[in-house]
Amino acid sequence: MKRGISILIFATCMGLLIGPVAANDLYVYPEKGQDQKQMEKDKHDCYLWAKQQTGFDPMKPPTASSPPPEGQVSGSVVGGAARGAALGAIGGAIAGDAGKGAAIGAATGGALGGMRRRSTYRQAEEDRARWEQQQAAQYEAKRNEYNRAYGACLEGRGYTVK
Repeated sequence: MKRGISILIFATCMGLLIGPVAANDLYVYPEKGQDQKQMEKDKHDCYLWAKQQTGFDPMKPPTASSPPPEGQVSGSVVGGAARGAALGAIGGAIAGDAGKGAAIGAATGGALGGMRRRSTYRQAEEDRARWEQQQAAQYEAKRNEYNRAYGACLEGRGYTVK
């Protein structure tokens, strides 16, 4: 369930990023009097050539590598409390009041278990954010490389590309 939501959020973020990039298409102007039919043919040929040269197809939806695995929560409030109670009971027994030592140990262990759990979740969120940024940057770099190849092809055929 969490993975499905994460993938949906990532796809939405990529859609927001790709929207402006796709809307930022290149302007092509014929310098040598090419008619519309010739320009469309040249644009298609250059699309195929740039796609072959870069391995990037702007007509396909972006794909992403697998997201980082979700962090395994190793500490919990209950587990920390149980371990703390056991250690506190031992310490309390030595001091003469096992019950009081167990209560103090349980409270301390529970707090530490909760802190460990929050830290693990925070780290997983940071890993996910870094992965999403990396995916977006890789897509943008590939798109820019494709645009350069496409523009070079059209310029070689007598067009101005902006």
